[in-house]
Amino acid sequence: MSTSLSTPSAALARLGLTLPAAPKPVAAYVPAVRSGNMIFVSGQLPMSNGALLATGPVPSKVTIEDAQKAAKQCALNGLAVIADQLGGDLSRVVRVVRLGVFVQSDDRFDGQPKIANGASELMQEIFGEAGRHARAAVGTNALPLDATVEIEFLVEVRD
Repeated sequence: MSTSLSTPSAALARLGLTLPAAPKPVAAYVPAVRSGNMIFVSGQLPMSNGALLATGPVPSKVTIEDAQKAAKQCALNGLAVIADQLGGDLSRVVRVVRLGVFVQSDDRFDGQPKIANGASELMQEIFGEAGRHARAAVGTNALPLDATVEIEFLVEVRD
């Protein structure tokens, strides 16, 4: 976990990660809305270099481990949108408030929290205690573009 002295940029570098360009919407919505000191980020798919990292349900078509990696990519994409809203300065994030994690799941699969941990653990590694958040991890029969995971974000920021 990062310490309070670490910046989000330093934590990303330490983890060997770089933020992608902020993904563009795939339908009639905006990537994020800021209201006061809160940024609401639209659902992010596990897109990397223009392609989905994982498609189909867990666990019949996508392993738990691969779905966790997809959730991590969703988190990176969400952070890219947040950074875009903040002029590139993730150190303005005061707290990750909530993640809503949707997992395309086979009937009777109940491991959605394990998948969501791919994103939750990354938030904590990047933001330390401020990355601990409330969360919903929900199973669904389908997601846009047949994505395995979709994640929405709510973060508190400062000016």
